[in-house]
Amino acid sequence: MFNSVNTCLLLLGLTFAIVSGYVQSKELPDGDGKALVEGLCSSCHTTNRIHTSLGYSKEDWTALINTMTDLSADKALQQQLVSYLAAHFPPIKDRVPTLISGDIDIRFKEWVVPTLGQRSRDPVEAPDGKIWWAGQWGNLIGSIDTDTGAMHEYPLPAGAMPHSVSVDKDGMIWYMGNKNGSVGRLNPDTGDIRVYSMPNDDATDPHTGVFDNHGILWFTLQHSNYIGRLDPVTGEVQLKKMPTADARPYGIKSDASGNLWVACNGSNCLVSVNAETFELSEVKLPGEGTTVRRLDIAPDGIIWYVNSGLGKLGRYNPDTREIKEWPSPSGPDSHPYAIAVLDGMVWYNESGMRPDVLVRFDPGTEDFQSWAIPSGDFYAGILRHMRPTSDGALLIHQSATNRIIRVDIEK
Repeated sequence: MFNSVNTCLLLLGLTFAIVSGYVQSKELPDGDGKALVEGLCSSCHTTNRIHTSLGYSKEDWTALINTMTDLSADKALQQQLVSYLAAHFPPIKDRVPTLISGDIDIRFKEWVVPTLGQRSRDPVEAPDGKIWWAGQWGNLIGSIDTDTGAMHEYPLPAGAMPHSVSVDKDGMIWYMGNKNGSVGRLNPDTGDIRVYSMPNDDATDPHTGVFDNHGILWFTLQHSNYIGRLDPVTGEVQLKKMPTADARPYGIKSDASGNLWVACNGSNCLVSVNAETFELSEVKLPGEGTTVRRLDIAPDGIIWYVNSGLGKLGRYNPDTREIKEWPSPSGPDSHPYAIAVLDGMVWYNESGMRPDVLVRFDPGTEDFQSWAIPSGDFYAGILRHMRPTSDGALLIHQSATNRIIRVDIEK
């Protein structure tokens, strides 16, 4: 990541892109500034991310780029960059959400994390009240002292690229090393990190973790198609393949009995995991094209999930095996992503919309209410994971703009 850029550094990046034969997956349009965008932007990500963006005005492209890299030392370079982007990728309107009004009031409190371009994500509350997050592109995890606003970032072993963080009952911070096949534990008092490597060479991408009632860490490996089990006492890691090929296990939660439930991002299924036997049982969901990013479990044992592929909110009753789904307000392309059950209400987001939308669903009345999620003065989602706090708020984020957000809900 760049925290500051000058013309020399830019030219080095452009030279690397040309010499290495780096091929963009989608060609940028011709114009003054094309080579600049290719050299600078593709040093951190593919230009596909530009093509799939909402598109912005010149002012909002400037604000978005400022969350990734500091170009203040070269104003001419900055103007050339944003002028090209605004000319060829202006605001588009075909992903505007359907916002539903209602009686509930909420407040967003934002923290902008220190390292630019890190794609901060997956905030979680620790027992001492601090908020921890994963800075995936910055290869770090960080903490926020909510009383003082002070933030601290911890660099991780090379190549970890953490996808999520979890906190155990003792306050140790666990991260999923999504790019180097590892799980790590950070001691926040000492800064020491212990790394647990995967026992299989094809288990390369730990994704999301959760602790069961006995302190065992369970986690998904999306593209490797495994479920993992790590005993913090012995350090032993066990893996088991998903029942369906390319099911792509994503979100994972523990129920009241200590067993696990897993979302399938590559197939129309949920999977239950027996925590004692490690037996996997698959629940097939209806609808061709159904895929599930994440799920959550209500106190009564009901499984709530986002049907990301079809733009729906779903409910599964493990006792009766009944499945019911509701279309999300913004329709089949809304791509619901994160989800949490809080005080009997179901909260999730519509990540396919711009702006990204936070949605509240009342299971009793089956009513929806929704709000645009801010990213400062402009909108540039997306929210990928949400979790409640001990005092009844929600922790969310906007990964594209390095923001961790607390949502306080009117009681």
